Amino acid sequence: MKPANHLENHQRFNFGQTLLFEAKTRLKRDRTQAEIYNAGYRLLSRIPLSSLKVSDICQEAGIAHGTFYIYFANRRAFVASLLLHFVDYLQAAMHQASQSAETDSVRNTMSAYYHLFEQNTGMMKCLINDLEDYPNSREAFQRLNRQWATTIVTSREKELARSGRAGKISRQELYRRAYALGGMVDQYLYALLIGRDQSLNSVSQDQQAVIETLSLIWKRGMAE
Repeated sequence: MKPANHLENHQRFNFGQTLLFEAKTRLKRDRTQAEIYNAGYRLLSRIPLSSLKVSDICQEAGIAHGTFYIYFANRRAFVASLLLHFVDYLQAAMHQASQSAETDSVRNTMSAYYHLFEQNTGMMKCLINDLEDYPNSREAFQRLNRQWATTIVTSREKELARSGRAGKISRQELYRRAYALGGMVDQYLYALLIGRDQSLNSVSQDQQAVIETLSLIWKRGMAE
């Protein structure tokens, strides 16, 4: 699932807005499914995954119980499918950001990830905390992390080769750094945007400054 490029900048990284766009532009069957996804998305922005019920999804979507079961065998199947769709959406958005013509690709990608996290906190909370019972979704999220780490490592190896320092840092070391930095960013944003850590929030009011800080740490962490 790709982000809807027609959306305004403040909506571009919002999974719910993309689902709404799909609900308006697809054939009736696909449109109804998108509306059910969007109902689950909205609910998860307000309640934990453990509290999500089929009856609540149906009420939020304005559909009968029977309609829900046309598309999903049960609650578990619905959650698994929604999470997989969201991971696909994240992957497309991150790839789009990494391919931008912006000269500072690290900062541009970090900015995209910040906004994705900020505008989809309910879904991000699920990905970070609630994947134990959803192995396919867990594997998809891990695959996304692997692909991103590989992109970073490959880019860094090319930089080292161009400067005549190929092999200066082992591939294993570069991967360890990429995974460690990715985990650091997730924990920082989780504490700030979901955990509402007051101490962290007091020094993180300037959104652009936060993005600059995380980008700087990422760059230095991958350097020698």
